[in-house]
Amino acid sequence: MKIGYVRTSTAEQNTARQEVLMQELGVDQVYIDHMSGKSLDRPELKQMMEYVRKGDTVIVESISRFARNTRDLLELVERLTAKGVEFISKKEAIDTTTPSGKFMLTIFGAVAELEREYILQRQQEGIAIAKANGVYKGRKPIQRPEFPQVVTLWREGQITAVEAMRRLDMKPRTFYRRVKQLA
Repeated sequence: MKIGYVRTSTAEQNTARQEVLMQELGVDQVYIDHMSGKSLDRPELKQMMEYVRKGDTVIVESISRFARNTRDLLELVERLTAKGVEFISKKEAIDTTTPSGKFMLTIFGAVAELEREYILQRQQEGIAIAKANGVYKGRKPIQRPEFPQVVTLWREGQITAVEAMRRLDMKPRTFYRRVKQLA
């Protein structure tokens, strides 16, 4: 059975191009994630990895749609191989049924990871320049008018920190940082 995996980094991005490719290749079932590839904790990827069986072939449009770094790529392919599942990346023309395909998989994975590192480096350099020029201010702080009252309740032991964060719709890191600033 041919299993396709499609991923975009955000829900706003369009999967049509990848889905058309899957149709052209006669893929039987497609799993689609709309989230960053930096983590293997993607619901459709997990479901696909559980679903595939010996003799299946997983097809992706490109390595970058499957994994963001060499370690994750090789781990995923190793898990597929252990289940007797083949892997094909169309863009890079990689097919793990051949020794050269396995070798190329490692090379392309390393190149994709290197390119991602370069992108992040350029992004950080750009932000540093923008900050130096006073253009980049960062994300606007979350404004919660009820913050002081909720923190007072928490400090007096009337509510738990978890309840305070829930009421303020804040993550722990943000909550404690703001509490520290308030003191």
